[in-house]
Amino acid sequence: MLDIAEELNAWAAGGRDFAVATVVAVSGSAPRLPGAALAVDAGGTAVGSVSGGCVEGAVYEMCRQALADGRPVLERFGYDDPDDQDGLGAGLTCGGTIDVLVVPVRAQSPDRPVLAAALAAAANGRAVALARIVAGPPALLGGTLLLDGDGTRHGGFGGHPELDRTIAAEAAAFLDAGRTGTVEAGESGARCGAPVTVLIESALPPPRMIVFGAVDFAAALVGVGKFLGFHVTVCDARPVFTTRDRFPEADEVVVDWPHRYLERTATDARTVLCVLTHDPKFDVPLLRHALGLPVAYVGAMGSRRTHLDRLERLREAGVTDRRLARLRSPIGLDLGARTPEETALSIAAEIVAARRGGGGTSLTGAHTPIHHDIPPRVASPA
Repeated sequence: MLDIAEELNAWAAGGRDFAVATVVAVSGSAPRLPGAALAVDAGGTAVGSVSGGCVEGAVYEMCRQALADGRPVLERFGYDDPDDQDGLGAGLTCGGTIDVLVVPVRAQSPDRPVLAAALAAAANGRAVALARIVAGPPALLGGTLLLDGDGTRHGGFGGHPELDRTIAAEAAAFLDAGRTGTVEAGESGARCGAPVTVLIESALPPPRMIVFGAVDFAAALVGVGKFLGFHVTVCDARPVFTTRDRFPEADEVVVDWPHRYLERTATDARTVLCVLTHDPKFDVPLLRHALGLPVAYVGAMGSRRTHLDRLERLREAGVTDRRLARLRSPIGLDLGARTPEETALSIAAEIVAARRGGGGTSLTGAHTPIHHDIPPRVASPA
């Protein structure tokens, strides 16, 4: 439910009753990952999605029913009905299976304060992990635990205290990795007792995209970066070009030498760095530092001749071949892009492929999976 936290936070703050359907497990090819949510309020307004359209109608009705009777329900959807030859029933035409948990969040719901706190934190860009029991002993169903980014716990499952501690530790690990998924434990917190399945959702501040070079390609990339959910910064040492008027969509516009700014700003394993400066006096000191950071992506614009020259300069500056292997240059996927907008799309496509483990090839005629279950690990600097 945290993936639609902004909308649900407004509903909760306004005192609305609503029901939330959350994908808790996925098998095979499915359009949405665990944590994807659809919510319906008492007036019938819906936000979010659990399947991209395949089962939304059925899930909508489940939400309405949960609001009426106050009971949560767990339902499995898949395309396995031999009598539904056209695939027009409430199933997934893609062939996968999803488990969807529907929970009413009404004024009298005992877990509403914890859920409201989670939604408020996520909507305001704070790091939180929300753990909810989705299968296990009936007395524990509906239990909710919230873990703040600083490790503070709120709520609990109402069972053995060790279960709260065990799941809080798991939630901390999920939050550190930015993951959403399920874990299993015994009802006493150990591997004994009745099994308990817990969905843990993580919400983190938006990942950073830092675009170096106040050029027309950067202006196009800022828009695509915002569309993908990044917090976008544009940095260039030339004040005449690095202005808010030229980059109105950027979250930050910074006038500074790129390498100096990168040395003093915060980055993490989700940060992407796009070097569009196309000038050795900016590129070399910037990339020398960037390739030593454990970030998700480092790409640099330029022709193949520029790339070879840049590699030689970086080697002379002491950058190892192992670090140079992390550099995406020339930046972007081969889309035949020419305009700034097409080039921005090419860069964004490469960033998504690197993030999700895609190969960047056409799906037409291919036999590779459409969805990749496990994103690749961030390369560690040598």
